[in-house]
Amino acid sequence: MLTRYLLVAAGGGAGALTRYIAGAAIMTRFGGRFPLGTLVINVTGSFLIGFLMTLLTGRLDIDPRWRLLLVVGFLGGFTTFSSFEWETYSAAREGELWAGMLNVVSSVMLGYAAVWLGSMLARR
Repeated sequence: MLTRYLLVAAGGGAGALTRYIAGAAIMTRFGGRFPLGTLVINVTGSFLIGFLMTLLTGRLDIDPRWRLLLVVGFLGGFTTFSSFEWETYSAAREGELWAGMLNVVSSVMLGYAAVWLGSMLARR
């Protein structure tokens, strides 16, 4: 039982660190007021969950603890839905309603497309 918690904690820590490094690098490189780092991380996380869940639950006969480490842990720490929500709220509160709405629409549509693509690639 303790092993499960340790796998989730290790994966979550690695995912959170990866999110921080990737988000900072994207915002340093591209800057701007639009939360591009969060968008890229959410779309990438959506792709990875589609890919990994398809592999781990259908294609591979693998120990279920990998799902705890990679999906629950790493992707749980990596994806930034709460950050996405806050940045959308902040944009609307600051009068940038269109930026907030663009964030919502692009995150949802691109995220869904990424889950679909990841799942399709994993089925090959």
